[in-house]
Amino acid sequence: MIGLFVFVVAGRALGTENFGILALILSYGRAVQRLVAFQSWQPLIKYGAELKKTQHRQDYKSLMKFGLLVDASAAVIAYLVAVGGVLLFGPLIGVGEEAVNHVVIYSTILLFHINGFPTAIMRLAGRFRIMAYTSVLSLALRLILCLVGLFAEAGVFYFVIVFAASQILGSLLFMGLAVHELRRQGIRGLLRAPIKGVSKRFKGLWAFTIGSNVELTVRSSANELDTLLVGALAGPAAAGLYHIAKRFGRLVLQLGVQVQAVLYPDVARLWAERAIDEFRKTVLQMELLLAGFGLFVFIGITLTIHPILYWTLGEEFIDAAPLVMVQMLAVAMMLSGSVARAALLAMGRQLTVLKIVVVATVAFHATAVAVIPFMGAMGANVAHAVMAAIWLAGLLTAYSSALRASTLVPSDVGTATAKVSMESE
Repeated sequence: MIGLFVFVVAGRALGTENFGILALILSYGRAVQRLVAFQSWQPLIKYGAELKKTQHRQDYKSLMKFGLLVDASAAVIAYLVAVGGVLLFGPLIGVGEEAVNHVVIYSTILLFHINGFPTAIMRLAGRFRIMAYTSVLSLALRLILCLVGLFAEAGVFYFVIVFAASQILGSLLFMGLAVHELRRQGIRGLLRAPIKGVSKRFKGLWAFTIGSNVELTVRSSANELDTLLVGALAGPAAAGLYHIAKRFGRLVLQLGVQVQAVLYPDVARLWAERAIDEFRKTVLQMELLLAGFGLFVFIGITLTIHPILYWTLGEEFIDAAPLVMVQMLAVAMMLSGSVARAALLAMGRQLTVLKIVVVATVAFHATAVAVIPFMGAMGANVAHAVMAAIWLAGLLTAYSSALRASTLVPSDVGTATAKVSMESE
């Protein structure tokens, strides 16, 4: 909600054209980060969930150092790609010459975006409340500074500085909390931990890590480059309206992100312990919960979006209403599939998830390129709905198939149950 209010204030302050330029700048930085970054928290949680005993501490340190180095390397590469890319190809992706300097400044955030390592630390430790407070604090600071810009009638440059500074502070705070959590657990000397042979100790680590990067890159080509695509084919004003629709969608998707954040470590442990019945029950309950919530939000937004836009952003943004409706339809499907995705990752089906993402993303790009020139920003939303439908159907089918293929010897059930009971005691 705070994040949505931030963009409402920015839209009020800048108007459709300048807000569209700001949206293109922010989308470019986020797109490069997502295209280059690794979702290192996925393999770190999968393998880290199995290292719960004291005798595994050295392996745990080596695993986390591996993730930290991967994140840091990706951050530097992302920064170089962002700056080089905008200097060479800025006008081709909808970033005008006057905004190039703003993009270079905003790209500084990429050097500090080392989130996979601290995310894994905090999620494995169950520190979800602290993670939530950190996010709220960063967004609250951004909202306050944006309100200052609104009353001071500031321009695009001011808002670029605000977004960059608040994100950098948030990243530094998050990293500091993760280091503190390691110390609280009695884990020190992380940087001195040996990582030679780490891929042999954790079989499939590199494949999982690279697979997560490829999946994120493919998925981000639709979820992050879409605003730039609208800007290039339909102009900054259309990109601004589309970005508003995406912000409403992202508000709802945050529930899926947070549920997945809490669910993934738990289902990873259940699968590692071969507690299949509990695994299946947990996934089904969350799947039904998110599907019902997505449907409820879609109906609610359809009935109320016109007055919401009128009383928040103003009459000039009212054309975003139908965009928000279609975006919410896509979001409802994406939200429903997020649980099946987490379950497949816990089952070690990273390659299956990647294949589904590739097919859905190809469908998005084909649809977007075909319809955006005729439908404008609405074309990107239609493309998202097509992608979401393929994504959801593919994930549910793959999950059902993987579950049927899994076998559990009766004696294993007793072993897993006994293990859970011993750990509880």
